Amino acid sequence: MSGSLLLTACGGGGESEEPAANELYKNPVTLTWWHNASQDGPGKTYWTKVAKDFSAAHPTVTIEIEAIETNQLQRTRLPAALLTSDPPDIFQAWGGGEIREQVEADYLKDITDQVKTEVANIGSASEIWQVDGKQYGLPFRMGIEGIWYNKDMFAQAGIAAPPTTFDELNDAVTKLKAINVVPIALGAGDKWPAAHWWYNFALRACSVDVLKKASIDLTFDDPCFVKAGDDLKTFIGTDPFQKNFIATPGQNDPTSANGLLANGKAAMELMGDWNKGTLETVAQDPAKLTKFLGWFPVPAISGSAGDPKAALGGGDGYACAKNAPAECVEFLKYIVSPEVQKAYAQTGVGLPVAKGAESGVEDPALKSILDATSSATYVQLWLDTAYGSTVGNAMNDAIVAIFAGKGSPQQVVDAMKSAARK
Repeated sequence: MSGSLLLTACGGGGESEEPAANELYKNPVTLTWWHNASQDGPGKTYWTKVAKDFSAAHPTVTIEIEAIETNQLQRTRLPAALLTSDPPDIFQAWGGGEIREQVEADYLKDITDQVKTEVANIGSASEIWQVDGKQYGLPFRMGIEGIWYNKDMFAQAGIAAPPTTFDELNDAVTKLKAINVVPIALGAGDKWPAAHWWYNFALRACSVDVLKKASIDLTFDDPCFVKAGDDLKTFIGTDPFQKNFIATPGQNDPTSANGLLANGKAAMELMGDWNKGTLETVAQDPAKLTKFLGWFPVPAISGSAGDPKAALGGGDGYACAKNAPAECVEFLKYIVSPEVQKAYAQTGVGLPVAKGAESGVEDPALKSILDATSSATYVQLWLDTAYGSTVGNAMNDAIVAIFAGKGSPQQVVDAMKSAARK
């Protein structure tokens, strides 16, 4: 990974003090585990295997899994569960501002002393799951996002190579429309897939120093944030997306944005490194998908203030509830062990974080993302995660209003500033 990464007994039971190591696995314990691999496919299958393997090695531990769609998990189910006396023991944690909010609310277990070896192996990516130098979770996946595309459609449209600038991307959109192909699939119905376009325009319009300051201080006074909205409006004006994109879901079924790409009904989709796995779950012919699928980094914008080799990225991780039993931390350590990480990489659903697991990355597109992540000069954590849920939700809502023709670039910034004051 890039060293410049800036970069989430029964449930809730157990004692807050950790038992001695020789006390682990002596008494029956049930861990409740919430993750977002909700669709049948390689990711969901693999996590089930991981839980079974851990329980086989530690017969006193039973793991009960609940797989929940990302939006429901992150925005609804998990926040509500953390308010109760019986939250899940181990759950998806996206790091950044979100994990800081959870720590400030006293929801999470401090695992600093137990995971020093794992943190050293993972490297700088683990910092996203730290608050004030203490570790509250660990990532299992990390990578930058980019544009997944149909190589066959590009060839049919006469697009010789993946675009490296937005001028070239606009030209590709024009060529694809000329052969009656939807250039870009967009799932604005889930808000965040649309918001990520604004995030990337902000990455191109703002300097690295401005982005770093905004993530720490939640200050959005630099005019580059308004420019991001102006650039987005200009891009929307080229009509690059499918009809009714404002109501299209992002992923997880054939009618979603990634379903359009997976089944040859659109040529491109902006999405993270996990997209390979979700595309396979909705593809009518996964073998055909593998043959035509490619990936390229988000293009640069000529003359922009942002670093053209900077990238937007992030990962998925897990954290343990504050009063989860000690076995929760042991299971988390198992998830990020090099052997488990290598097998995770071999599923093709995402990029591993543990050193020694890179050889498990076999898919050509994922190898491209791994290389691009390593060579990025700066990786900015997803903005809604970096800024925390209060600012992030307000920002995403205001961005989607631009896509719906009901908002303005200034209103996005105003919404962010207002939320930051709360």
